[in-house]
Amino acid sequence: MPTWDARNFLVRATLLREKVTSFTDYPFSIPAIGGLDTIEFDRPVTFFVGENGAGKSTLLEAIAIGMGLNPEGGSRNFRFATRESHSGLSKVLRLSRSVRRVRDSYFLRAESYFNLATEIEALDREPGGPPIIDAYGGKSLHEQSHGESFFSLFMHRLRGNGLYFFDEPEAALSPTRQLSFLSRLHDLVKEGSQFLIATHSPILLAYPDAAIHVLDDGPPRRIEYRDTEHYGVTRTFLNDTERMLDILLDREPDRQAP
Repeated sequence: MPTWDARNFLVRATLLREKVTSFTDYPFSIPAIGGLDTIEFDRPVTFFVGENGAGKSTLLEAIAIGMGLNPEGGSRNFRFATRESHSGLSKVLRLSRSVRRVRDSYFLRAESYFNLATEIEALDREPGGPPIIDAYGGKSLHEQSHGESFFSLFMHRLRGNGLYFFDEPEAALSPTRQLSFLSRLHDLVKEGSQFLIATHSPILLAYPDAAIHVLDDGPPRRIEYRDTEHYGVTRTFLNDTERMLDILLDREPDRQAP
């Protein structure tokens, strides 16, 4: 039985600190990025979590670029750019790979998925070759809701035995669809796929045997699911909704006897 490291395509990311010209410049001024040394990818699913601005999307993007993917999303064949906004982090990251050959790869960015859908339509208007949209279920992504178009990608475009990067995939998904995504993710893992995912979703984070790395005020560190803020806050809110609302809305609690 192979170890997870042997099964994974990407096994390690190391910041080449000697090549960083200044740790006061973005993105190295972000504590989690500036404090980065090495992250081991020893599970088929790795999550990056943290507050907005903590660097999780920046780190995910840099690794995806380092693996040859388009900064704005898509597969290796996409090279569109609407605005160059990615950091220089990918240039000072050393990515260690296993001997396995990546047969499929994809970078999903929730914030630029609309641009990707537009690029697909533009490419499909050009002559030659089968329509790209066929790989996404055959229906224009712009003619579906945001959530439906995401799910078309999950169900049709991802071929398995691949390396996939998802930046906040829950952004367009209802809780029910997030559960369906977990099932699809598991199918792809069983087919030999590896995922790196930046997320805020306590539902997605519950995937068994995943590695969760929290980015906060220091180097990224491994954390257990039930120790994440996402789990703790959600659990507290659902278990004691009225008291939490009293605190959040600064309202007087109902003190009448039941």
